[in-house]
Amino acid sequence: MKAMVINGTHDLSKDTEPLAPVQVPVPVPAEGEILIKVLACGVCHTELDEIEGRTAPPRFPVIPGHEVVGTVEALGKNAVRHSVGARVGVGWIFSACGECEYCRSERENLCPAFRATGRDANGGYAEYMTVPETSAYPVPAYLSNAEAAPLLCAGGVGYRSLRLAYVGEDSRLGLTGFGASGHLVLKLARYLYPRLTIFVFARSPEQRDFARELGAAWAGPSEERPPALCDAIIDTTPVWKPVVLALSNLKPGGRLVINAIRKEDADKNCLLDLEYQRQLWMEKEVKSVANVTRRDIEDFLQVAGRAGIKPEVSEYKLEQANQVLLELKQGSIRGAKVLIP
Repeated sequence: MKAMVINGTHDLSKDTEPLAPVQVPVPVPAEGEILIKVLACGVCHTELDEIEGRTAPPRFPVIPGHEVVGTVEALGKNAVRHSVGARVGVGWIFSACGECEYCRSERENLCPAFRATGRDANGGYAEYMTVPETSAYPVPAYLSNAEAAPLLCAGGVGYRSLRLAYVGEDSRLGLTGFGASGHLVLKLARYLYPRLTIFVFARSPEQRDFARELGAAWAGPSEERPPALCDAIIDTTPVWKPVVLALSNLKPGGRLVINAIRKEDADKNCLLDLEYQRQLWMEKEVKSVANVTRRDIEDFLQVAGRAGIKPEVSEYKLEQANQVLLELKQGSIRGAKVLIP
């Protein structure tokens, strides 16, 4: 089969082709696994982190990609959850131990043995992949393959972030960063809480215009003050500065939810400018989001189906993966980018 692989860490400011096209054998599903024919795979910012070494795969080569939609082609021994021909989706969670205190309490995202799709195991930048049957989920019929792909990560972890923000009707929610996850959170929040006021902090005028199109009451750069302080802010950026700025825009008792797998060290000196009395006092909270649970993905897909939530997507051929990653690195984002094998 065709696949795009990461052979080692790369500096994307110098290397414009970090992924190598290869021909590899079609994988065989082990016990409890299924073989999936990949129909679409979303491109996530986390792939940049894998390539540049911030959340490096434990071994190379590896096939990235963790927003996968496809059809079940074959069943491994004792795999009974899905039938051959069924359309399923796969997200960031590939597997967990199933036995620790976190797994027993449906917090497998915190499991010490958590394995990520496309990092710790081969993912969806390929024509086929295998995955444990418990980490594949039915995809709502109203979605095309490309529309469904971003929901498996950007949607699922966005759903988790919104739950952790503890907002409700008549609250004010801020969104810092407005890529694939941000625009899905906005759609989800407007469906769940029709009277919720949403402010969007985004670096590009195009992203801010997009946010207003989707119903944001206000959109501006992170350095600007919104019309009012927020009850909660969800940060989806890879840098520290928006975090510091967001704390200034929280009301007393407000909560900042950081939905990022890592933060770049390049701007960490901005943390020295953090003023406790102005930015953290008055019982403000900071909560990080770690990975995603199976329940997050399952629940979000059900909610998305009821709400008719669809992401805005741009489709590319699998062979264009390097081009798409560079566009993502350069901040060329409107909605989500999806690869089609």
